[in-house]
Amino acid sequence: MDQSTLPNALELKGSRPKADPSVMPPAATTLPEDLDALKSPDSLALPDLPSQVTIRELRPLTLAEVERLVEVNNPRLKAAASQVEQAKSGVLAAISAWYPTVNLTANGLPQYLDGEQYRNPDFARTARNPETGLPEPKPNTYTTRWSANFSAQVQWNLIDPRRVPQISAARDNFEKASDAYLIALRDLRLQSSTSYFQLQRQDEQVRIGQQSVRASLVSLQQASARYQAGVATKLEVLEAQTQLSRDRLVLTDGLAEQAQARRALAALLDLPQDVTPTAANPARVIGIWQPSLQESIIAAYAFREELDQFILDISINNSNANAALAEVQPVLTIFNNFNTSKNQGQSGQTGSVNMDDYNWNVSNAVGLNATWAIFDGGRARAQYRQNKQRAEQSKFNFASERDRIRSQVEESFYNLRKATQNIHTTSTEVLSSAESLRLSRLRFQAGVTTQREVVDTQRDLTSAEVRYANAITEYNISIAQLRRRTGLDQVMACSALNLPATKSSQAGIDVPIEPQPNRPACQAPVPVVQG
Repeated sequence: MDQSTLPNALELKGSRPKADPSVMPPAATTLPEDLDALKSPDSLALPDLPSQVTIRELRPLTLAEVERLVEVNNPRLKAAASQVEQAKSGVLAAISAWYPTVNLTANGLPQYLDGEQYRNPDFARTARNPETGLPEPKPNTYTTRWSANFSAQVQWNLIDPRRVPQISAARDNFEKASDAYLIALRDLRLQSSTSYFQLQRQDEQVRIGQQSVRASLVSLQQASARYQAGVATKLEVLEAQTQLSRDRLVLTDGLAEQAQARRALAALLDLPQDVTPTAANPARVIGIWQPSLQESIIAAYAFREELDQFILDISINNSNANAALAEVQPVLTIFNNFNTSKNQGQSGQTGSVNMDDYNWNVSNAVGLNATWAIFDGGRARAQYRQNKQRAEQSKFNFASERDRIRSQVEESFYNLRKATQNIHTTSTEVLSSAESLRLSRLRFQAGVTTQREVVDTQRDLTSAEVRYANAITEYNISIAQLRRRTGLDQVMACSALNLPATKSSQAGIDVPIEPQPNRPACQAPVPVVQG
């Protein structure tokens, strides 16, 4: 296909695409009554006592409950919503440039002045008394006055070349912030699903470890009994002990990783400090992805807000370029200045001051002001070119993001295909390994094989179950990634499993696992192998 005939993104999405929250379910804002106790603590809450961070409740949660909690509690989503409101305020601030400004100034409401002036008689000018004709020095003068001054200035930019591009840039920033909120919501949903699936994976690891330890305990008991009866060697007992140690290591690692996964999910959900979440459901395949790879890629191009953000960057940089060029264009302003003042009393009086004397002044001026920065050393033109170059860079960034989005979709799609095959392969491996272990135990009890065969088949079963759990987790995470990366939710649910109501019991396998003491590492024996 001729790539030169591909449609242009600006033609498909527009030069200023708007965020569309309707393409995805809105974020929850409230918690149901049964989850109200898991509401996030205050944003500035900071525990200062060990008892405040002691875990007092293990709360089982489903995937739907986890997604609801993360939408209501997560502080990053709240911060993204706050940024949208900030951008909205920025738009309102930019639009205010269309309106006139009114400034009121008041000096002394009122102001009282009381003063007396004295001059050295030797230097003071003298005046002649009109009655006697004799010179006499100028006497002291007195001032007593109340005054008040008020002014109002109204200005309105009739022509302002910076106004339109600045408002356009503010509106584009608002749309970009809205897109960022939708991106944060999609990412949080993916992160919560991934964390939940990983917690289910660690639960499976613990279950596998417990099952392996129980099986190893049975093997050790059988080997010890045969050794006591004289029909087995010490080597078989040691092999059983070695396998038990390996299985205890698997269980220990699983318990540690399970605890870490639980606390990671608690941090993501911003739960109360004394609550730890657990997975209410075991790991199961969540469904089948319906769209093809090509449909998934096209859907990602259509729904991903990241591409819209780069288109908005182009528009923002073009608006900034026009605003920079407007710095050297004329600005025409109409103004109206109103001033009024009143004075009550007299000043500079040689005798008593008469407070009945007053004066009142009123003035009003209307006119036009024109401002034109004719020369700025080329600064405005350079900033114009700089923003145009940034707009060109945004086009290149758009191309990189487009390629990255396709790569992400293909990666998730191929991982899903691989996980699908691995589920079928590993499930067969688990069944055959379990049957092999059963037959090996029967052969060992009949005395036709050694403990080595039992140990090997048991290790194969453990490895097969681990690989099966990994395949389930990878499959579910790939489904969640495709939902996030395409904006689609076309997942066909699997048929309900027909499982027995009671747990199957195998003779000799249900052995309780004794808890291991928390011993200091320095007390462990150091193995020294003699060569």
